[in-house]
Amino acid sequence: MGYLLLAGAIAAEVAATTAMKYTDGFTRLLPSVLTVLGYVVSFALLAQTLRTVAIGNAYAIWSGVGTAAIAAIGVLFLGEGMNAAKAAGIALIIIGVVVLSTGGAH
Repeated sequence: MGYLLLAGAIAAEVAATTAMKYTDGFTRLLPSVLTVLGYVVSFALLAQTLRTVAIGNAYAIWSGVGTAAIAAIGVLFLGEGMNAAKAAGIALIIIGVVVLSTGGAH
């Protein structure tokens, strides 16, 4: 159940961060409200996750998957470029999450 809650926390965080792109510096109401609500939901679900998942694992997965997802959304939907350095950075994030999840955070 903990990892299901973590998946929800990641989805809420990614949605909130994507909505933030459209807030225009928090001057547009709907995207601003979606951003705040998304982060509230994300942190609430992350807090529930920590009841059953080690904090090192949970945070590594939450931040790493969220970062990689936002980078992918930027490239696929928001016109951001992809280069070797960005691809390598995303790969290193994923490798770090795997290392922490398989023993580094225990």
